[in-house]
Amino acid sequence: MYTTIKHFHSYIAAIALVFIAFAIIYSFFSWSKEKSFVKMNKISALSGLIWAHIQLLIGLVLYFLSPNGFSNFSGVAMKNSLSRLYVLEHPLTMIIAVVLITIGYSKAKSQKEDIQKYKKIFIFYGIGLLLILSRIPWNAWGTNN
Repeated sequence: MYTTIKHFHSYIAAIALVFIAFAIIYSFFSWSKEKSFVKMNKISALSGLIWAHIQLLIGLVLYFLSPNGFSNFSGVAMKNSLSRLYVLEHPLTMIIAVVLITIGYSKAKSQKEDIQKYKKIFIFYGIGLLLILSRIPWNAWGTNN
């Protein structure tokens, strides 16, 4: 079960990254061309938000099932950079990233002007994506670790 959820977590991560990146790029180009905020803009931002939340939920389940997750939380784990990544840095950074993406979507919805909507999505989703990319355990993708 752990292995299945771990692989699922990796596949959903790829999907989430694509949707978040698409929302950022689509918002940027719509913003730069001063287009109206239409249904497609909302759908792209909402899709990124939804996939980020799905990924977070699967990640939280994995965190409590994994031998590298919560059960490994100790002073010894903090001294090892790879253990610290799995125990603390990765989950905490991902939670912060998803919170920022959620804030960006919420703030964009409440804006009156289209340009402000694009700015909120671009900035918050962009920071969220950078945080996600900074703490993905790239060496573990595609391996049995």
